[in-house]
Amino acid sequence: MRVSSQIAEFDSIELDCGQTLAPVSVAYETYGELNQRRSNAILILHAFSGDAHAAGNGANGKQRGWWDNMIGPAKAFDTNRYFVISSNVLGGCAGTTGPSSTDPATGKPYGSQFPHVSIADMVRLQKQLTDSLGIRKLLCVSGGSMGGMQALQWAASYPDAVASVIPIASTHRHSAQQIAFNEVGRQAILADPDFCHGDYYGGTYPERGLAVARMVGHITYMSDDSMREKFGRRRRSAADESDMFEVESYLRYRGGQFVSRFDANSYIVITRAMDTFDLTAQRDSLEDCFAQGNTRFLVLSFTSDWLYPSYQSQEITRALRSRNRDVAYVELQSNYGHDAFLLEADGQTPLIKGFLENTHQRLTG
Repeated sequence: MRVSSQIAEFDSIELDCGQTLAPVSVAYETYGELNQRRSNAILILHAFSGDAHAAGNGANGKQRGWWDNMIGPAKAFDTNRYFVISSNVLGGCAGTTGPSSTDPATGKPYGSQFPHVSIADMVRLQKQLTDSLGIRKLLCVSGGSMGGMQALQWAASYPDAVASVIPIASTHRHSAQQIAFNEVGRQAILADPDFCHGDYYGGTYPERGLAVARMVGHITYMSDDSMREKFGRRRRSAADESDMFEVESYLRYRGGQFVSRFDANSYIVITRAMDTFDLTAQRDSLEDCFAQGNTRFLVLSFTSDWLYPSYQSQEITRALRSRNRDVAYVELQSNYGHDAFLLEADGQTPLIKGFLENTHQRLTG
């Protein structure tokens, strides 16, 4: 399945910080066909470093999508039955308006002048996109990690526009530990002398800081078991790296790879959006966030995920049950840590397929 990204253009978007971005673009891909009743649309939301390319082979030989094992014919999100949409988040660097985009007021990249964006802002732009596609009600919104935060925001902000939500390995707000890890990454970028207060475009890119930030982040995505199995204390055999542990080489490779595809300013903007996300900020309690609508929920977590531990998914589940909402919760066994939501397709697929089939039957009668 070869797919190409599309760009939707909108006049403006008003942000929670009080500023307005105008114009604004959003990159997205679609898979499958929208039925005549427009009742089979599913919105997939990516995690922090993802993009719109969620499945299939990208244009110009781009690698397979980041959730290709879950999206496609007969997979969890079955494109023989459903119309799947995946978009890049606001503030990103893969086609959607972000810090590296051109500021129409100056003709230069926004850089340090790009405003703070929230998870709710990201969702607001996604709503503009689905409205433009003529979709009044989504069958489902789903994503892992930051994608799960967006999915929860959809249920809170637009309960009548989404029939079901599947947040995976996620939370309704960051803990102190989660904020701390993000802050270490941000400080690594800010300490890079090439960062230039965020106005480095056209100059030397802050590669070292961004690479270190990614290395720190990548450690949190794995578990002790998965790192022990993958690396242990093995050393590199190459002559120029004979004193280097394999895990060191792996992290350096990941850091360098990340620098080639991601923007340092986007790293700061998006992690800030994650850290400031709090579904209860404008409400009295988490339970009140789900007081409206009839959205169904399937909440998934993983036993070895210490970055987004299961207790956070259980908090969401308890809040939903206290409102007598239709919710199922499953904690899946895995040794992969937080990365499990990207890797453990076999465990997630039957749960998601059954949940979507039941939701579609209820929606269409």
